[in-house]
Amino acid sequence: MASWRFRGPLLRSVSRSFYLSIRILPARLREPVALAYLLARTTDTVSDTARISGTLRAETLQTLSNAIQGKHARGSIVDLVASFAPLQENANERALVESLPHYLEWLDQLSAADRDDVCAVLEKITRGQTLDLQYFDDPANIRALATAADLDEYTFLVAGCVGEFWTRLCFRHLPKFAELGEHEMLDLGKRYGMGLQLINILRDAGSDLRAGRCYFPEDELAAAHMRAAQIVREPDRFQSIYQKWAEKAERGLAAGMQYSRAIRNRRVRAATVLPALIGVRTVALLRDAGSTALHRKVKVQRREVRGMIASVAITLAAQSQIDEMFRRFLGRAIDLSRPGGSR
Repeated sequence: MASWRFRGPLLRSVSRSFYLSIRILPARLREPVALAYLLARTTDTVSDTARISGTLRAETLQTLSNAIQGKHARGSIVDLVASFAPLQENANERALVESLPHYLEWLDQLSAADRDDVCAVLEKITRGQTLDLQYFDDPANIRALATAADLDEYTFLVAGCVGEFWTRLCFRHLPKFAELGEHEMLDLGKRYGMGLQLINILRDAGSDLRAGRCYFPEDELAAAHMRAAQIVREPDRFQSIYQKWAEKAERGLAAGMQYSRAIRNRRVRAATVLPALIGVRTVALLRDAGSTALHRKVKVQRREVRGMIASVAITLAAQSQIDEMFRRFLGRAIDLSRPGGSR
């Protein structure tokens, strides 16, 4: 537990909501989950360091991935930290990069099974981040992903795999973790993570487009007689595509609700369901914003997040109360008892 206590403040400083989930987990889950998050957040910081070229960022990500996987001398990370930490304008992100050698030491201290799971999920995450850098290599030229399959692959690599990671940890560490079998929980967890990543894409669509990135499939844009460069100028024409992916995000969140319903441990259920509640409230805010969401920041206010946490705590993560909160935040009826939340 020493590692968690030492890294908790840093984790809180770089995570607006995930820290809230981690801190209420049972102790045996907290360590590997917290470490995996900090490593993923560090690789994300490296991939977002816009002051250097995308090619150099991709090369650095590969070096970092190799170090995490034990394929590269850990001593090389000292040079990486020395070059990347000063490039971070945000003090918390600078501290995150500076702490990288300690994360790798922490990784070595995990049990073999937990270490293997952390390494496996980080391998997928860094692959997704690298593909992102390679595909969107010219900020001056807005490029769209080619197909829906490409978007699905991306959301799996950077988030769906996290749902699988969480599931494997819970089945190993918690006796009688869920009422559903591991195979079904892995599938629900994957879809849940992909849904959460879609919400990030929907929320950040405007800023991504202005940075030359369009995650919405080019073939769908072509069918609507649009190019990625037209989206910000003509957002109303884009709404049918945007809403299609918003509905898929909702289905992912509904899978997350089904996932949480199967969890027997109330603390783990509470930690698992909080991102879904924040996510569905974000979806509702994006829906209310309509096409203006491309031109302003849409996010759930901190006081609302605190209210969600209090409600979950007061009800002891009672499933009926959580379901009611989900429907209320979504703003319409949805059947949460069926896979994908079919209406």
